[in-house]
Amino acid sequence: MRNWMNSLGATPRVKYIYEDLKDGLAILQLFDKIKPGCVNWSKVNKPPFKALGGKMKQIENCNYAIALGKEIGFVLVGIDGNNLHDGDKLTLALVWQMMRHYTLSLLTHDGKILKDNEIISWCNTKLEEGGKDSKFAGFKDPSLANSRAIVDLIDVISPGHISYDLMTAAANDDDKFLNARYAITMARKIGARIFALPEDITEVNPKMIMTVFACIMSVGFA
Repeated sequence: MRNWMNSLGATPRVKYIYEDLKDGLAILQLFDKIKPGCVNWSKVNKPPFKALGGKMKQIENCNYAIALGKEIGFVLVGIDGNNLHDGDKLTLALVWQMMRHYTLSLLTHDGKILKDNEIISWCNTKLEEGGKDSKFAGFKDPSLANSRAIVDLIDVISPGHISYDLMTAAANDDDKFLNARYAITMARKIGARIFALPEDITEVNPKMIMTVFACIMSVGFA
């Protein structure tokens, strides 16, 4: 998630996902990226924050970020500005929904953002049409750990980029990591804005794997 935030130009760069988000400023910057113009910057408290009252100013920013999320349609039950300021794990619920919204906004059909099942169906159809044997039932499918479906989809969308002799048989964790790293490298080479890490693929992190396929799919849509 830090990769995604920093790629969109969060300043200062986010190093520690909880500590660096506590004043709400980075989150508000990201909202302005995923939905340009949604942030009324005149309402935002900016640094330096004084020792007396500074915490309250930061929490006000965080509450504003939560309000923006709800306006967009995020599910933020039981989350308020104090959670963000205190570095609560609920912070990830907001950041993930922001990342998901941004990623899926790259994919539209007839003006509508596609859903997970539509992404899965599109990818499997492309793989079949391309003569590939790989397919997956969903973003939790254990077979995705070997990166074969990802690499095959890249090859279908942009023929000639993949060197299959660089793919391993994925017989162990090290081989799976090498495959995942290669898949991410090649996805980026064809123009996909990949924010996931190799371990997100090898460990079959469904949320991050969804972003991988969605970003590759956006290249196929182009």
